[in-house]
Amino acid sequence: MGRILVTGATGTVGRHAVALLREAGAEVVALSGGDGDLRDPGTLPPLDGVTSALLVWPFATADGARDVLRALAGRRVVYLSSAARREGEREVERLVEEMAGEWTFLRPHAFAANALRWARQVRAGVVRGAHGAAGMPVVHERDIAAVAVRALLDAGHHGAAYTLTGPETLTQADQVRVISEVTRLPVRWEELSPEHARDALAAEGWPPGVAEEVLRAQAELVSRPLPVTSAVEEVTKAPARSFREWVREHADAFLWAPGGSRTGTGMRAARIHEFGDASVIRLDEVPIPRPGPGEVLLEVAATSFNPSEVGLRSGLLPEVFRASLPHTLGWDVSGTVVETGAGVSGLAPGDRVFGMADGAAAEYVVAPAGALARAPRSIPLADAAAVPVAGLTAWQAVHEHARLTPGQRVLVNGAGGGVGMFAVQLAKLAGAHVTATASPRSAAAVRRLGADEVIDYTTTPLPADVDVLLNLIPNGPAGQSRTTVSIAGGEGHFVMRYDPDDLAALATLIDDGGLAVEIAESHPLPELAQIHQRAEAGDIRGKITFLMA
Repeated sequence: MGRILVTGATGTVGRHAVALLREAGAEVVALSGGDGDLRDPGTLPPLDGVTSALLVWPFATADGARDVLRALAGRRVVYLSSAARREGEREVERLVEEMAGEWTFLRPHAFAANALRWARQVRAGVVRGAHGAAGMPVVHERDIAAVAVRALLDAGHHGAAYTLTGPETLTQADQVRVISEVTRLPVRWEELSPEHARDALAAEGWPPGVAEEVLRAQAELVSRPLPVTSAVEEVTKAPARSFREWVREHADAFLWAPGGSRTGTGMRAARIHEFGDASVIRLDEVPIPRPGPGEVLLEVAATSFNPSEVGLRSGLLPEVFRASLPHTLGWDVSGTVVETGAGVSGLAPGDRVFGMADGAAAEYVVAPAGALARAPRSIPLADAAAVPVAGLTAWQAVHEHARLTPGQRVLVNGAGGGVGMFAVQLAKLAGAHVTATASPRSAAAVRRLGADEVIDYTTTPLPADVDVLLNLIPNGPAGQSRTTVSIAGGEGHFVMRYDPDDLAALATLIDDGGLAVEIAESHPLPELAQIHQRAEAGDIRGKITFLMA
């Protein structure tokens, strides 16, 4: 059998190939990235007795491949290329044909393992990308390794180029659906324009040329999905593994991120170093905090925008919005517990929670464990970030201050805002007859959430014969009712009290189907300053969330 060299031995395919070869009784010379630079033949281990090699070439170009293949000349070489056959891969294939004694090319289509790049977004409940309808027969890395092992050990594979696929073609959106079904996490695909997707890839550190190539390939797969091949089964005599099977094996990677899985100690945070207009918001790289006694560290799925944050950022009402500088923005939060401090007994890593935490506009935040509630199970975790401030404000307005009872007539003034969307539903659940004011662009959503009547306040006088006025916008009407409750100053004004028990009650309502959470827009964290600008121009409605991935 001889000795078999495996480069990239700890990688996605290489580690499975090493395990399968050793199971077959082969002596493996394993070479990983930590063993030197593959492009320098001087770093190769002694090749005495090596009769064949699995060549995993992890570089974008073929630079250095000639010298390595010269060292492997005359031996059997199985080269892990790709179905895309990019310029560098074509050149390595040519060199293998020229120098190897026997050769086989493996040309897999998209790896199932590529879905791991969505892991954080899956935990947040929203996977965002362009070309969700792009179809591809993703292949399990163990199947690629199994084909490689047969080509290394068996005769009859010289000169073959195997196009390797899984057993079915799935769109990107289909893959997200399968992940949701297997993990039982509510996850949705959110379509981005190619321009926004390109920006998102750039923010993740993708080189511009690579991002363009990936998006161009995905666009082609919308109209021309890749076909399934039978190569895996023909070579291994076993059916190709499904994407669903791959997800089952990797479910833990999607469900939670253990503290030890974080790379480095830094995170992104949206901070202000001075008070002023929206231009003072900066995206900084800062250390990941550690939880103290009674605290937990959250991997943030999302935060949401609240109009009051404009006042904090601007330095208005410092007696209300106290903040030392630099200050990380954000109050609403939803996320996954990744670490607990001393004395925390009610929460553990992997728990999905929501609530309020100062500095939530960051990839990680520390919060008191007792201030958090279990997130609703029936909606994406990121959507839960829309609930705390707006939902609690509406809950307390309806139940504690207005004390609505069945049959009362209530006017929700400003129903198209984040608080209003919840107030309409909670008033209906209390048995009230709900009249709501909304602009034409919000009217359909407000009616869908249960308002009995919707008034366009720009053209129609407000009714005077109501029992309760819930005033949610500045300069609301006066003398319209026997009871006035306001969050915008004036008669009946109150300030929301944070109460995790009330938040838990809202979560139960959501899971029972009695309360809908409507997200008007979602954006990546770097776009926070733009939303602040739009808010000051009066150009937003409903709840806007900011996703950390």
